[in-house]
Amino acid sequence: MQNKLELIRMDGNVDQSIIASSLGNSSCRRIQGKAAPASGGLAAVPPAVVNLQMSSNAGNMVEWCLPQDIDLEGVEFKSMASGSHKIQSDFIYFRKGPFFGLACFANMPVESELERGARMKSVGILSPSYTLLYRYMHFLENQVRHQLEMPGHYSHLAAFYEDKKGVLHAGPGRGSSLPPVYWLPSIHRYMYPEMKITHPAGCMSQFIKFFGEQILILWKFALLRKRILIFSPPPVGVVCYRVYCCCCLANVSLPGIGGTVPESKPFFYVNVADIESLEVEVSYVACTTEKIFEEKRELYDVYVDNQNVKTHHDHLQPLLKINSADREKYRRLNEQRQMLLYSQEVEEDYNPCEEDLFVLFFLEQNNRIFQTLLEVSASQDKTLTAEHARGMGLDPQGDRSFLMDLLEAYGIDVMLVIDNPCCP
Repeated sequence: MQNKLELIRMDGNVDQSIIASSLGNSSCRRIQGKAAPASGGLAAVPPAVVNLQMSSNAGNMVEWCLPQDIDLEGVEFKSMASGSHKIQSDFIYFRKGPFFGLACFANMPVESELERGARMKSVGILSPSYTLLYRYMHFLENQVRHQLEMPGHYSHLAAFYEDKKGVLHAGPGRGSSLPPVYWLPSIHRYMYPEMKITHPAGCMSQFIKFFGEQILILWKFALLRKRILIFSPPPVGVVCYRVYCCCCLANVSLPGIGGTVPESKPFFYVNVADIESLEVEVSYVACTTEKIFEEKRELYDVYVDNQNVKTHHDHLQPLLKINSADREKYRRLNEQRQMLLYSQEVEEDYNPCEEDLFVLFFLEQNNRIFQTLLEVSASQDKTLTAEHARGMGLDPQGDRSFLMDLLEAYGIDVMLVIDNPCCP
């Protein structure tokens, strides 16, 4: 059984590239180094080659990539999820330092004793922004099949690299950040600039259907910037989309909010090789196929196993309970989805999508909460009452613990005067 990874790196805005392919040589070694620095807002791409393979003797190894001067340590494990040998195909998002990666995996039976009857490979790309990756999914799927059937033939990958390399205008801002939010009057005009290439249509509606009312639990943990780890056996591609959807729950577009809290970070797929890096993170959303993570409680605050959301922190236990305000929000979300579907049926020129509605729903909810908190903090008595909580769409009693954590996390100076319910 033999696994090989082809990796293409996209630097700058889209197109600094690493192309990886297999040479079938287990003696290849990983080449490490640093990415070429950008100059004057422009990024150039030097060509380079690296190889990766996984075999029963050597394990996962980078075999071939472009360029050479980049640290690819650990990418051989990030690009092939643990347990992938049991499935025929998958895709996987991951993070490597300042870059995000997307790799497509495929498994093909072969009549070869050396490969133990199975040839497994991945073809992937790296980019400073994950919003640029989905547009290359089809290309990667085709190339991994091509590499399985014709190992060692890199002409398509080389042509892709030649087409994408060169001096390109590097976009402003940090690659790990979510794209800026823009507001226009109607739902179908609201969207992130790159939303249509960030995920496939229906990804967020599937997220809602999968978790049901529990998306309100995930929403609270995401807004509090907790460390959220989602476990699932392979295939892991759809689980990577759940990571993305979790991050979308925590968007806030009000100025002055979020300066005291860590950035909402989608780490996507992680494995045991990421333990050291996760130990120092104070906030992230990630997924894994390795059950051993459940035992490492110091690495996460919230653990999601299938549809079971749980936490080992006593002070977070109250957030696991669905309250009346949560049910009302979920009802309103589904009502808006039904209205959207009806509008799509009766108005041919009406082209909004559920993804826009989903993101806008939680953005408006978050903005309403923080707008109220800011107004109260600017008042003379700074008193937050049960009436304020209801106005924010929260349950004064059921969300009391959530509100206290929110005020502490975001450093908002108000006095919470909602009584703690008496225990029987």
